[in-house]
Amino acid sequence: MIHSFAEWLQSLPLAVLVSESWFPQVESAHVFALTLFLGLLITVDLRLVGWGSQHMRFTQLSDQLLPWTWLAFGCAAITGGLLFMANATTYVDNVPFQAKMALLVLAGLNMGFFQFVTFRGVAAWDDRAATGAARWAGITSLVLWTGIVTFGRWIGFV
Repeated sequence: MIHSFAEWLQSLPLAVLVSESWFPQVESAHVFALTLFLGLLITVDLRLVGWGSQHMRFTQLSDQLLPWTWLAFGCAAITGGLLFMANATTYVDNVPFQAKMALLVLAGLNMGFFQFVTFRGVAAWDDRAATGAARWAGITSLVLWTGIVTFGRWIGFV
């Protein structure tokens, strides 16, 4: 079933166009968007962990950076989707790709838990080092995104 979907997706005109003409440009845009996203996210995560931007309230930092973080993530997701479409039949069986996708799901769950549970207590640590759960969210995010980038780079070598 997944293989038939991958074949159908890869045969779409947009996928063929990316595969035959636009792949280098789309890949470059993906790397650029991912780099921007990670730079912003790491700044927020390091604040949670207690290693950076301690001079700012967490809410001030996140209010300034998260809209740009989401924009960069959206661009990375779109370009990543285009790259997947262009070679879907290969990627569905690619173990590093599968690992990257699994880690993306875990990163999303970590972010969701932080946003909807941990962030409720931000008033207690907004102007100082984050508490246990918030600190662990930052550490978890840094570890997951390191894995996502590692497996993402590995995809083309398998």
